Amino acid sequence: MPQLNLSWQGLGPAVASLWLFLPLAGASCLLAYILVQGYTAYETSQRLRCFPQPPKRNWLLGHLGLIKASEEGLLYIQSLVRTFKDVCCWWVGPWQPVVRIFHPAFIKPVLLASASVAPKDAVFYSFLKPWLGDGLLMSTGDKWSRHRRMLTPAFHFNILKPYVKIFKDSTNIMHAKWQCLASKGSARLDMFEHISLMTLDSLQKCVFSFNSNCQEKPSEYIAAILELSALVARRHQKLHLHVDLLYHLTRDGMRFRKACHMVHDFTDAVIQERRRTLPDQSEDDAVLKAKAKAKTLDFIDVLLLSKDEHGKALSDEDIRAEADTFMFGGHDTTASGLSWVLYNLARHPEYQKRCRQEVRELLRDREPEEIEWDDLVQLPFLTMCIKESLRLHPPVTAISRCCTQDIVLPDGRVIPKGVICRISIFGTHHNPTVWPDPEVYNPFRFDADSSKGRPSLAFIPFSAGPRNCIGQTFALSEMKVALALTLLRFRILPDDKEPRRKPELILRAEGGLWLRVEPLST
Repeated sequence: MPQLNLSWQGLGPAVASLWLFLPLAGASCLLAYILVQGYTAYETSQRLRCFPQPPKRNWLLGHLGLIKASEEGLLYIQSLVRTFKDVCCWWVGPWQPVVRIFHPAFIKPVLLASASVAPKDAVFYSFLKPWLGDGLLMSTGDKWSRHRRMLTPAFHFNILKPYVKIFKDSTNIMHAKWQCLASKGSARLDMFEHISLMTLDSLQKCVFSFNSNCQEKPSEYIAAILELSALVARRHQKLHLHVDLLYHLTRDGMRFRKACHMVHDFTDAVIQERRRTLPDQSEDDAVLKAKAKAKTLDFIDVLLLSKDEHGKALSDEDIRAEADTFMFGGHDTTASGLSWVLYNLARHPEYQKRCRQEVRELLRDREPEEIEWDDLVQLPFLTMCIKESLRLHPPVTAISRCCTQDIVLPDGRVIPKGVICRISIFGTHHNPTVWPDPEVYNPFRFDADSSKGRPSLAFIPFSAGPRNCIGQTFALSEMKVALALTLLRFRILPDDKEPRRKPELILRAEGGLWLRVEPLST
């Protein structure tokens, strides 16, 4: 058999040896990687034996698929809480462990750890990256810390105060639609559909000072945001679409990219236009005061004028990421919270009546439209009703953290480095060792006497610790304004059919959350 002769180059034996060496070296590296990963997984599994776990489906799938995004899935979580009380181990396939936590004492070492010790788990959030970029939700490390410091002034009460007028205007538009629909006495409405448009309307005005009239006519930008949220939720449910290469080839992947371009183009155009109209930024305080007198400062204004401790401003890309993040994080969660509190008050007319009376007494001879920022702290019972609804139906049912180092729990057990922690907000809020009769809607849990001695992390609808929700005051203020005006104008009645809860990006209801609204006589 003739042999390849490379002697004319003087490299024949060397080249042959190299071609033999490369596959062997590659195979050796792959084998070494598999052995190291296998040993690490074995060692981790041994260290996790101190955590109880429910029965697996089988050795290959582990617990994968036992918790579905459905009413049954939430009931299963409640059964885990009743069985294990504080924490349990969960296996996604044969190699990936997850520690599920649903007790405040065990949540504390994870949520209150520094952002570098327990950063957000990247698996799910990576789906949002093409849309939201490196905003607060997605960023880590020094960039997250810098942006968090720079964005905090955007949520100061002096900035939020004028937003009350925007909340009122957007709620008034929604109520005008309800009055038309209920002109014959009452109307059966999907709360999520109406309230999501209302919160998006408010956010677009607060973030961009832009009025798209999206509650009254279609808006491409608003439609794109709603589509992106739905696409991400759907992708999360389909494991084979977790691979980017496969997802981008699907129809959903193409729609996702198109909607991203639409949202980014809108945000970029606003930023560029605002940069042209902003005065010299060398005197930020003077600029802010002048603009505040002339108009309501929006989120883009504050971001454009923000500088870190070194005097460095945010780039246009950073501003776009933060604005898109606020639009995403602000509309769905507030809409979910408002929809479920209306549902709970519809099922408990005695609490609804008391809330309505509290608002009437506060406003007395004033018109509903005259509700102001300072009024919001003088609605203690309405606030208690909102909080109890957020406990029973938290908009975000769980959050994930990935341990970059061992975390010691109060009883001495250790969550090993590299393990994902799934902090169940829903499970914690429904834990009978923390909340007696957890399935009962009882606003008086949040009065001063009942709250004494309760762990601070027993109620975490906005998370807690260094990565808590920066916009929680914004969200609660909008909820209070919208709820107060709604109760002054409408009686909310339950639907004949009980809703089935559906946890996606936020807690929804299958087929919508339907309630009946009945206008009150003036």
